[in-house]
Amino acid sequence: MRPFRGKTARPDFCKRKENLMASVFTKIINGEIPGNFVWQDEQCVVFATIEPRSDGHMLVVPREEVDNYLDADPDLIAHLSQVAQIIGQAGRDAFNVSRALIVVAGFDVPHLHIHVIPTDSMQVLNPDAKAAGVADGIKASCEKLRSALVEMGYSANVPASLESLG
Repeated sequence: MRPFRGKTARPDFCKRKENLMASVFTKIINGEIPGNFVWQDEQCVVFATIEPRSDGHMLVVPREEVDNYLDADPDLIAHLSQVAQIIGQAGRDAFNVSRALIVVAGFDVPHLHIHVIPTDSMQVLNPDAKAAGVADGIKASCEKLRSALVEMGYSANVPASLESLG
């Protein structure tokens, strides 16, 4: 393992078939840990982050455990990007903002995910800026996004329940 910023990099568990420890995102997808879902399809799901930087901050997560964006199949990346764009459009409409910030980081959870953050400013990325009250409205934000997705014609991809996939 090579160090990153003074820390030892995590082993690449997700790429190995013999991985016995599911990522926290897989546990959310499987219903073992609660989640707030706005989208589902055969390849990915979208749910709210527990640390939102703005109203409507979502994570686009593949069902397959892939650790690193750079190691993912190009077709999967294309699909995740398409879904991220749809979620961004819904966020723009639902929260009356001009843009959606897209971030692929993956340092906290060894499972590929794309942050979609509705915003009018890059300030949401400032670690010193606090999104006051945003975490209190996660469920309300999800319901707004779900409604926007239905209005956009994606009702087949909106899970019947906010808190589980069906």
